[in-house]
Amino acid sequence: MKLIQAMKKLKDLATKAEDLRKKVGLYCADLTIETAQYPDQRRQIAEWIQGHGDILKEILKLRFAIQKTNLVTAVTMELDGKQITKSIAEWIHRRRDLAKWEMEMWARLTDRNLKEQNVQTTPGGVVTEVRIRRYFEPAERDSKIEIYRAEPSVIDATLETVNAVTDLQE
Repeated sequence: MKLIQAMKKLKDLATKAEDLRKKVGLYCADLTIETAQYPDQRRQIAEWIQGHGDILKEILKLRFAIQKTNLVTAVTMELDGKQITKSIAEWIHRRRDLAKWEMEMWARLTDRNLKEQNVQTTPGGVVTEVRIRRYFEPAERDSKIEIYRAEPSVIDATLETVNAVTDLQE
């Protein structure tokens, strides 16, 4: 089974489990003046509960296999003209929030709304030229922001292909 197939199966199983939870909630009790919806409603509820448990076991098995696959499968992507190899799991974390945090860090390098100006400290005194002192390179900052802004899209595109061709590690 391919990774993408396992992820789709997970989604289907989660939907089936939710349907069973709804059925149990709807038919678990009724009034004595009502007609039962099933000939042996107690047995039907028990079967649904058992089926739900079986589905959860299958979900757990699939999730574990997906995680195992994500940990052992190395993927190489090109970022900023460099080939970078990480496991699928690492790329997922980069996609989830780490690339964004790096972009936010570089975006914090600003002039802090400081203004360059000429200041006269005393009336008739010497005029002092006040300039902004930057402890970073604006060109490097702008480049890094763009790299980290684009990274999630690169990861998405690459993992979409990888998920379609990677076999699930059972």
